[in-house]
Amino acid sequence: MRVAIAGAGLAGLSCAKYLTDAGHTPIVLESRDVLGGLVAAWKDSDGDWYETGLHAFFGAYPNMLQMLKELGIEDRLQWKEHTLIFNQPDKPGTLSRFDVPDIPSPFNVIASILRNKDMLTWEQKIRFAVGLLPAVVRGQKYVEEMDKYSFLDWLKRQGVDERVTSDVFIAACKALTFINPDEVSATILLTALNRFLQERYGSKIAFLDGSPTERLCSPIVDYITERGGEVRLNVPLKEILLNADGTVKGYLIRGLNGAEDEVVTADAYVSAISVDPLKVMLPKPWKLMEFFQKLEGLEGVPVINLHLWFDRKLTEIDHLLFSRSPLLSVYADMSNTCREYANPNRSMLELVLAPAKDWIAKSDEEIVAATLAELEKLFPDHFGGDNPVTLLKSHVVKTPRSVYKATPGRQQYRPAQVTPIANFYLAGSYTMQRYLGSMEGAVLSGKLTAQAISEALPVANSSNLQTLTRPPATNAATA
Repeated sequence: MRVAIAGAGLAGLSCAKYLTDAGHTPIVLESRDVLGGLVAAWKDSDGDWYETGLHAFFGAYPNMLQMLKELGIEDRLQWKEHTLIFNQPDKPGTLSRFDVPDIPSPFNVIASILRNKDMLTWEQKIRFAVGLLPAVVRGQKYVEEMDKYSFLDWLKRQGVDERVTSDVFIAACKALTFINPDEVSATILLTALNRFLQERYGSKIAFLDGSPTERLCSPIVDYITERGGEVRLNVPLKEILLNADGTVKGYLIRGLNGAEDEVVTADAYVSAISVDPLKVMLPKPWKLMEFFQKLEGLEGVPVINLHLWFDRKLTEIDHLLFSRSPLLSVYADMSNTCREYANPNRSMLELVLAPAKDWIAKSDEEIVAATLAELEKLFPDHFGGDNPVTLLKSHVVKTPRSVYKATPGRQQYRPAQVTPIANFYLAGSYTMQRYLGSMEGAVLSGKLTAQAISEALPVANSSNLQTLTRPPATNAATA
């Protein structure tokens, strides 16, 4: 069966990959000239890469890890020491670590919290541990029920004081969702914490050894095309054409550079574009349906990613760092963490500015200046004195609508991958799956969509679509 997929981000590509495994022929249609969607990357005139976001991989990403293994590229993940590292704003240049010992979960994460003496008192640790018990014991049902609260409200209900929020969870919330604890749904953080507590290497972090476009997306495209599928760039979706019964007749593709419009037809159709453009593209008859009306409850969150090249090394730390800055979320010196970006003499910091809603309309110059002011606090020895560090160049990548904004109550608006339209499906991390808006969520959504299509349109004598199982924990442990 032929399946047309709009969008070559991770959701669309993973959907196409698993459709080929099931014997279908996918054709992926991407409006831009670059693969990856929210993990896209570009090269500048100097040959340096800059990316849509700071993409860290966790051991609690089972579907991503399984797909990398199936593609034979799991060795492209560079696993870091099992620890979480936070800056201490009141002690410039000082770091606080949660070192996770190599013992079974959840005792490893508990031990890392108990051994940290910089950020939480014993009373705070005990209160937080007691507060987490219902999520651990009652599982995902309890976690889903907590969607009615913000994470800050949930912490208060557990008797956890605000210092825990300011010390730990502002950084964690901004890193995972790009918004603060008073805005984010408790379900999102509790889901992540559950994964970290239940999986031995769940909180272990890895970076790709190069750009996501080349090292992650291109191998998926090769896999698809080698098996008869197709991936096309620069083919923007103009309209979803309908049959008389309301099913999809075809995708109308806008012709570029004077070319005529084109109609792409298939047996089934998938939207793997973000929820915001999808709402605009919906045919008028569909907008009257309750299923699609619920999408109005979802919108993307603005995100800003920065790349700053300096004339010297600012740090030798080969890891993700939580800034705990009021402006910045997480950052990493990519000259240390990423093999392709390596430089023994100079730093290239990649940083996420969050929340970005008050900054998305500002100029690149304003954003860089504000970021440098924050970096002076994080690296006081390098920005002061007679010989301060010099910024060589910068790139600012703005995404006005990124992953869905995970505020309280959003879970009820997240749609299934199967729609009321018989031959139309959805893929994307905003769709309902057990992970938040993330790379893992995108890959899982694509996999679920492919599975739904394969069940509805089975192909005789095809290989079975692999089940949604977790890969061995050794993937993260031994990489």
